[in-house]
Amino acid sequence: MELAKVGTIMFDTSDLSAVVLFWSELLGVEASPPVANGQFVFLGATAEGAMIGFQSIAQPKAGKNRMHLDLIVGDLEAATARIEELGGSWVEPGTTRQLEGVSWRCMADPEGNEFDIIAHSG
Repeated sequence: MELAKVGTIMFDTSDLSAVVLFWSELLGVEASPPVANGQFVFLGATAEGAMIGFQSIAQPKAGKNRMHLDLIVGDLEAATARIEELGGSWVEPGTTRQLEGVSWRCMADPEGNEFDIIAHSG
């Protein structure tokens, strides 16, 4: 019997509108109106059913994430370009990691929250 289920994956952010816009565009889902006096915004569920939310905080991000998302993409080059157009960045430009036939890049949203994009060819 399970003890817990994943509810919402939450991001802390000091620039709520920029980060919500980035992730909404990247994942192709709508954002809800802010709640709790503008402190929280939630995205609609992704096609896979993932729920992502954002909490406005005063402190900027410091250090490396201890947890990150792995996003499956069809084309690393196209996904990298689109992420950069949306205000994100390639954490190690020119570096594509590979392990046992899987290729990925470490990316970051506008506030530096890291995530990986993983090439999927099928």
